Amino acid sequence: MTALSGVLPIAPTPFTDSEDVDFDGQLRVIDFLVDAGVDGICILANYSEQFALSDAERERLTTLILEHVAGRVPVIVTTSHFSSRIAAERSRRAQDQGAAMVMLMPPYHGATIRADEQGVVDFFATVADGLDIPIMIQDAPVSGVTLDTSLLARLAREIDAIQYVKIEVAGAAAKLRDLVSLAGAALPGPFDGEESITLLADLDAGATGTMPSSVQPDLLGPIVRHYLSGDRASAMALYERSLPLINFENRQCGLRAAKVLLYEGGIIACDRTRRPMRPLHSATRASLLELAKRLDPLILRWARVN
Repeated sequence: MTALSGVLPIAPTPFTDSEDVDFDGQLRVIDFLVDAGVDGICILANYSEQFALSDAERERLTTLILEHVAGRVPVIVTTSHFSSRIAAERSRRAQDQGAAMVMLMPPYHGATIRADEQGVVDFFATVADGLDIPIMIQDAPVSGVTLDTSLLARLAREIDAIQYVKIEVAGAAAKLRDLVSLAGAALPGPFDGEESITLLADLDAGATGTMPSSVQPDLLGPIVRHYLSGDRASAMALYERSLPLINFENRQCGLRAAKVLLYEGGIIACDRTRRPMRPLHSATRASLLELAKRLDPLILRWARVN
């Protein structure tokens, strides 16, 4: 498979008002993302509230989404788990169902249980065993695991399946720059995340794409394409236009922003997150909508014609 680049948004998991998974709404979210011109879709990630889903819900969602996408775009399935065995089993099932890639955080549990460096290497080697699809390592603060660039480069060099990394820690650009230099061709897919809040700096550092939320994938796509084609000035102009909404989402809303806009745009019937997560304050919600309407993103228009 040619290395993926561009925009690979996280698909949120919609719930009903009673907190059941809204499977019909999930398929509408997927169709919206495909129509937004994304380069791939990531499911069951943190912004999908994977930590609030049962194993049975995960399995049904994976099957349903992959069958519904039917090859229209690549699908990345998040298969993180502390157990090497369970993470490997999840990853092989995702592959068998048609996933183009799996994404995992390094193993952790709670605030203090971590694997040492060799344990991290062994974990990813176990997951890679029997896989024919690539692995993306998610380097995220939520895991509390320090993955320095030398370790990430080692993983990419020693484990053929590890071809992508998503860097969303503080100082992402500096880390990406060092990692690209150390890993070279062994790591064809350096990405950033965190709602693309440092996208231009990360592209300057060697990122080939971004894994944002589902708020404005149609607007982020041209930014990345302009940049990768050598037109940095156009990319910067578009990024400056989108940045206030990105910043507000990242700093004020978190994963709730995409659900609010999907609901306001008529794509899903309810913007609930599973408790104990609380809804956005009414003032925060109003500010989010004000910023979004200024950009007129597809998320607020798609349902009118679908």
